[in-house]
Amino acid sequence: MSKQYVGIIGLGVMGQSIALNIERNGFSVAGFDLDEKRVGTFRERARGKQITTHEVLEDFVAHLESPKRILLMVPAGEPVDAVIHDLKPYLSSGHVLIDGGNTYFKDTERRMKALEGTGILYIGTGISGGEEGALWGPSIMPGGNSEAWPFVQPIFQKIAAKVQDGTPCCDWVGSGGSGHFVKMVHNGIEYGDMQMICEAYSLLERALRLSPSDMHSIFSEWNQGELNSYLIEITANIMTKIDEETGKPLIDVIMDRAGQKGTGKWTSQVALDLGIPAATIAEAVFARTMSAMKEERVEASKQLKGPTLSFSGDKKTFIEKIRQALYASKICSYAQGFQILHEASKEYGWNLQFGNIALLWRGGCIIRAQFLDKIKEAFARNASLPNLLLDPYFKSAIDENQAAWREVIGQSIGWGIPVPAFSSAVAYYDGYRSDRLPANLLQAQRDYFGAHTYERIDRPRGEFFHTQWMETDSTIKSNS
Repeated sequence: MSKQYVGIIGLGVMGQSIALNIERNGFSVAGFDLDEKRVGTFRERARGKQITTHEVLEDFVAHLESPKRILLMVPAGEPVDAVIHDLKPYLSSGHVLIDGGNTYFKDTERRMKALEGTGILYIGTGISGGEEGALWGPSIMPGGNSEAWPFVQPIFQKIAAKVQDGTPCCDWVGSGGSGHFVKMVHNGIEYGDMQMICEAYSLLERALRLSPSDMHSIFSEWNQGELNSYLIEITANIMTKIDEETGKPLIDVIMDRAGQKGTGKWTSQVALDLGIPAATIAEAVFARTMSAMKEERVEASKQLKGPTLSFSGDKKTFIEKIRQALYASKICSYAQGFQILHEASKEYGWNLQFGNIALLWRGGCIIRAQFLDKIKEAFARNASLPNLLLDPYFKSAIDENQAAWREVIGQSIGWGIPVPAFSSAVAYYDGYRSDRLPANLLQAQRDYFGAHTYERIDRPRGEFFHTQWMETDSTIKSNS
C-alpha cells in the first residue's frame, strides 16, 4: 500500500484547493471527508495526480507516512473538536495535527493542553488568501508546538505565496495560539481596510457623482502608488463588471448589506480585553452590523432628515484629498493592529517578531500591500517600536496627509455621509498625540458616584486618593 506524505481532512473549497497546491509542489496527498459528494468531486479534480481520496477515517490514516501530518480544513469550533476526538485513537507520539481553519486562538491553546502527554504535536495555523490563495499560494501563519515545525516547514514554505525576491510568506510565528491570533488580527485589519475603501467609494459616488467607470480609473491609479494593494486592485476590477441580467454595473445591483464570519469581532473583543484602543477596527465591524439593518434603515431614511448634499469645487483636487484621507486612516488602522499584537506578545509570552509578521502579509493574503514593506522597515529601525505612528516614515506620511484627511472628514459630516472608519482613525491619532485627555473629569465622576479613587498630577504614580465630594476640603488618601 502506497503511503501519502500529508493528509487533509475537509474537502470543501479551501481543503481541495490547498490539497491541489500541496500536490503540485511535489508532496503526495491523502484526502478525507464524510461527505461522499465532496469526495467524488475531489476525486475527479485529483485524477492523474499523487492524491488518494477516502471516506473511511481509519483507511485515510493508514495511507499516511509516519510521522503522520494531518491538516484539518474544517469549520472552526465543534467540528474541530469532533475530528480530533475521532482521530486520537489512530495517532501516537510524534504525529502532527494542524488546524488550518479560522479558529479562535484560545480554542487552539485549549486543544494543545488537552493533547499534553500524548506526544501528538499540535499546530494552529492561520491561512489567508481565500480559494485562489489556497490554490496558488496563501499567506501561512503557523504557531503552537515548535517541535512540529521541522515536519511541516518544507510543505508550508513551498506552497506559500512568494514575494519578488522569492521569500515565502510563511514562517514560524510562536508558541501557543499565536498563529491563529496573528491570523485573527490580520482579519481585523482586513475589516478596517475594506471599510475605509468603502468610505472612499461612498464619497466618490455620493458626493462627486462619479460612475463605476470613473471609479475604475481612480482606483487603478491609486493602485500604482502608496495604496498599492490587493484590495484596491480588486476594487478597481469590481467597477468594470456588468450585470448580465440588467446591463447595469454589477456594483449598482448588489444589496448594501454586508456579512461577516466573526474574526473582526474577535479582534475588537480581544483589543478590549488587552486594553488597546482599536476603534477603527471596531467601527469597521459596527459598519457591517449597521448595514445588516437594511429594512430598518430604509424606513428610517423616510423619516430622518440630514443636510442637503451639494459639491462645489474641483473634483480632481478632492479625489486626491480622499486618497490622502484613505492613506492616513490606513496607517492608523494598522497601528492599532500592531499595538494589539505588541500587547498580546507581552501578555502571552509569545515573543512575536512584528517585522516578520508584516513580511508574512506581503503576498498571498487579503491585506497584501506594498505598504507592508514600510512596516517591516519601521521595525527593522526599532524592534521595540511601541506604535507605528512614532516611526519617522509614518510620522512624515501623517504630516503630509492630515490636512486633507481632516477636510474630507469635515466635508463628509457636513454632507451627512457616514465615514466611521475615517473618523475613528483621526480620533485615534488625536487621542494618541494628546498629552492631556478629559479622563481627569471621568475619574472625578467615577470617584464621586463609586469611590473608585484617582491619581494626582502632583503626587507619584501609583498613589491613589478619594474625595468626599459633598463636603468641603475633605480628601482622604486611600491605599495604593
